[in-house]
Amino acid sequence: MDSSTIGILAAIVGLVIGFVIAKVMEKGKASKTILNAQQEADNLLKGAKVEGENIKKDKILQAKEKFLELKAEHEKVITSKDKKIAESEKRTRDKESQVGSELARTKKLGAQLEEKIKDAEHKSDYLEKKQSEINKLHKNQVQQLEVISGLSADEAKTQLLESLKETAKSDAMSYMQTTMEEAKLTAQQEAKKIIINTIQRIGTEEAVENCVSVFNLESDDVKGRIIGREGRNIRALESATGVEIVVDDTPEAIILSCFDSVRREVARLSLHKLVTDGRIHPARIEEIVKKTEKQIEQEIVEIGKRTIIDLGIHGLHPELIRAVGRMKYRSSYGQNLLQHSREVAKLCGVMAAELGLNTKMAKRAGLLHDIGKVPNTEAEMETPHAILGMQWAEKFGEKPDVCNAIGAHHDEIEMKNLIAPIVQVCDAISGARPGARRQVLDSYIQRLKDLEEVAFGFQGVQKAYAIQAGRELRVIVESEKVNDDKAAELSFEISQKIQTDMTYPGQVKVTVIRETRAVNVAK
Repeated sequence: MDSSTIGILAAIVGLVIGFVIAKVMEKGKASKTILNAQQEADNLLKGAKVEGENIKKDKILQAKEKFLELKAEHEKVITSKDKKIAESEKRTRDKESQVGSELARTKKLGAQLEEKIKDAEHKSDYLEKKQSEINKLHKNQVQQLEVISGLSADEAKTQLLESLKETAKSDAMSYMQTTMEEAKLTAQQEAKKIIINTIQRIGTEEAVENCVSVFNLESDDVKGRIIGREGRNIRALESATGVEIVVDDTPEAIILSCFDSVRREVARLSLHKLVTDGRIHPARIEEIVKKTEKQIEQEIVEIGKRTIIDLGIHGLHPELIRAVGRMKYRSSYGQNLLQHSREVAKLCGVMAAELGLNTKMAKRAGLLHDIGKVPNTEAEMETPHAILGMQWAEKFGEKPDVCNAIGAHHDEIEMKNLIAPIVQVCDAISGARPGARRQVLDSYIQRLKDLEEVAFGFQGVQKAYAIQAGRELRVIVESEKVNDDKAAELSFEISQKIQTDMTYPGQVKVTVIRETRAVNVAK
């Protein structure tokens, strides 16, 4: 072997010896560690045993205490149950004793009832015997009466019934007559009371509308600008509005004349805008008039809405609302139509409330009763306003009672409900207020004279008086020439003569009075 190989072997031997020595040293350390671990394990086991014994003792003590508590609670429950059982047993014994006493009492009552039944049977037998004896006596008496009177029982009964019938009829007729008279008197008194109270409770301001409006100017210099060169401005304004414009010597004023209040209002507002703006020429006039017409239409709708809100009326068709607004610019015998309709609606509401009727429906009919006075076309103008208003109401979905009240308030159709006469009465009240309607004095007096002259045209008429502002004609006839039947016929003929020959607002009542007097003097 050479020296290098020997060196390698010597190194390997040295490594092996070192490894063996290291293993021996590690085994010594491991044995010491194992001994220490065994000691610590023994110590832990001893400590665990001691703690386990202590825990066991504590748990045993807790279990004993819990057992004692449960035992005490169980004893309490058992005691309470024993008490309840004892009480229920006591109640049961009491009920048994009560039932026993009731049974004894029932037996006693049963015995008494049996005795009473026996007494009742004896009494019924006795009564039957007495009834048979009474029947025999009654038959004998009837036979004796038939022999005495010479009539059988059926004949006598028939005669008695006939006499009773006649007496009952006369009594019933007198009672009916008395009742009818009392009812008429009471009805008239109550009707007058309701009408007077309604008139007194509703007070309104009356407005008189004319066919002329006055437009005030700041100075007379504006008149020339309104007339324009060769009158072209004023002609354009009259053509656009349909209103006659009168420019005269009246200082600082121009007169607008037209039967249509809406047109007059359009012309007035248009003039105001033109004068304020200062630009007055035909093209500007047409533009301003168109804008003003739209403004008036909007205002009409707003007026209608405010009116129905003030009166508490709901669900009215938009076309009817527009018709209500247009009534502001209409007048009837000088009375503003919208104010008149509002007043009639309030009167109808008060009177319907007094009579226990539907106040909302009465107000609705009162407000709409004159909508036929604001027609849209010339064809509609030929239809009576009450019929036209009824047709509109039917067209726009109003109830039949409201439609009938509108159509019947001037007696064009038959009244079919109680609201119709209320509307007619309230319309008459509103129109008959002093100052409500304006008429020319001469034509008013002439109409009264014509009414009286119609009456004097018939034979037997002694005197005639037109009263109540021409709404009634009182005719006094000669009793020697006109009898009662002729008086009724004369009243009808005079009313027909007035209806065919005269023109008058509303209706005229003709009353013919025939009086017979017998006068003697005692000396």
